Amino acid sequence: MEKYSVAIIEDHTLLSQAIAEVINKFELFHVAFLCKNGAELVEKLKTHPAPKIILMDVNMPIMNGIETTIWLSENHPEIYVLALTVEEDEGTILKMIRAGAKGYLLKDVDKKTLEFALKKTIETGFYHSNIVVDVLVNSVTGKSNTKEALKDTEIEFLKLLCTEMTYKEIANKMHLSPKTIDGYRDNLFVKLDVKNRIGLVIYAIKNKIFTC
Repeated sequence: MEKYSVAIIEDHTLLSQAIAEVINKFELFHVAFLCKNGAELVEKLKTHPAPKIILMDVNMPIMNGIETTIWLSENHPEIYVLALTVEEDEGTILKMIRAGAKGYLLKDVDKKTLEFALKKTIETGFYHSNIVVDVLVNSVTGKSNTKEALKDTEIEFLKLLCTEMTYKEIANKMHLSPKTIDGYRDNLFVKLDVKNRIGLVIYAIKNKIFTC
């Protein structure tokens, strides 16, 4: 069975190699090549056949994902671009979709969803996950997908979470019980739609709750 070719544009080598290993185990897909940025991709396409799908990171040096997607839309409209990134703010998602991306995935996506997204893109020409649907609806209705307002204690907890302190040390610092701190953590997982401490830290940094 002939497999559909996929290219990965990602500036972190170990991550791109790991993603390639996952995709190469999918029944219908194989990774044709890896590139570290858009400029490298432009050069690669001069000597290599165009892949069917490109998994595109957004933040990359030299030529980022948005710039590269615009270039592909103009020069290789036959290639399907799926964003694969940690960026989940509405502005970035809209820019990628407007640039020509056929879908938008976050890097914490599970294997089954990734495979489904690749298959759906081949079948229909796009893959719109819930995060994209929400952003597109909000862009039309004028609604903003802002997070629920955080309490002062939750903000203080997030700031301390960005340090090297353990949960027990944070509880002592805030004069609260470890059980209460666990409750703050679990509530924020739901409220901010993240799965672990790293997700909370990324949220705090992105929203300037904690500055490095």
